[in-house]
Amino acid sequence: MDFLLQGFFQGFVLLLSGDPETYSAIWATVAVSTMAMIASLALGIPLGFLLGHKTFRGKKVVRTIVDTLLSFPTVVIGLLVYAFLTHRGPFGGAGLLFTLPAIAIGQTILGLPVIIAMTATAVEALDRRLPMTLTTLGANSRQILWATVIEARFSIMLAAVSAYGRIVSEVGISMMVGGNIKWHTRTITTAISLETGKGEFAVGIALGMVLLTVALVVNVMASGLKRKAVQ
Repeated sequence: MDFLLQGFFQGFVLLLSGDPETYSAIWATVAVSTMAMIASLALGIPLGFLLGHKTFRGKKVVRTIVDTLLSFPTVVIGLLVYAFLTHRGPFGGAGLLFTLPAIAIGQTILGLPVIIAMTATAVEALDRRLPMTLTTLGANSRQILWATVIEARFSIMLAAVSAYGRIVSEVGISMMVGGNIKWHTRTITTAISLETGKGEFAVGIALGMVLLTVALVVNVMASGLKRKAVQ
C-alpha cells in the first residue's frame, strides 16, 4: 500500500507544481470536451425538440434507435470515426485523424444521443397545451421552440451535464482517433491508461484526482438540476 500513498502524495505535488505534462492532458481534455458539448447541444436540442414535439411516421423506430445509441460502445464509435477519417476513408483528405477535432467529432457522436433522448423526454413531459397556446398567440416555429426550451431548461441542463459526464470520461474514442500523442492529443483518460501501464502511478493518480473532481462536480450539478426539474 506504500506505493499508493506515495502515488497520491506525488500526484498532489504534480498538480500543485503545475507539471507541464499533466496539465497538457488536462487542457487537451477541456478543449475536446468543450468542442464536443457545443456541437452536441447545437444539434441535440433542436433534434430532441422535434422528436418530442412532432408526430410523424416511424417516430417509434427513431426513438428506439436513439435510445439504443445511448449505450453505443466508445470503441465502436472510435472505429467508425477512424474509418471515415483515415486516408482511405471518404474524409481522409481533411487531415483530421490524430487531432483534437477528430476526438471532438467522436465525442459529439457519443454525447448527441444523450442530449436528443433527454430533451425529447423533457418536451414530452411538458403540458401538451403549451404549443397550442403559443400558436393561438401568433408564435412561429422558432418562438415555440425557444419557449419550450425555456420551459424545459432544467431538464435540458441535466441532459447537458449527463452528456458531459459521459464525454469527459471516455477513453476508446480518444485513444483510437487521437492516437494518444504526447503534448498534442493525450487526454486525461488516455494518459491515465498509458502512465499506469508504465508504472508511473503518480501521474496516473494526479490525473485520476482531476477526473474524480470533475465527476463529483457533475454529480452535484445533476442532483441539483433534478430537484429543480421536479419542482
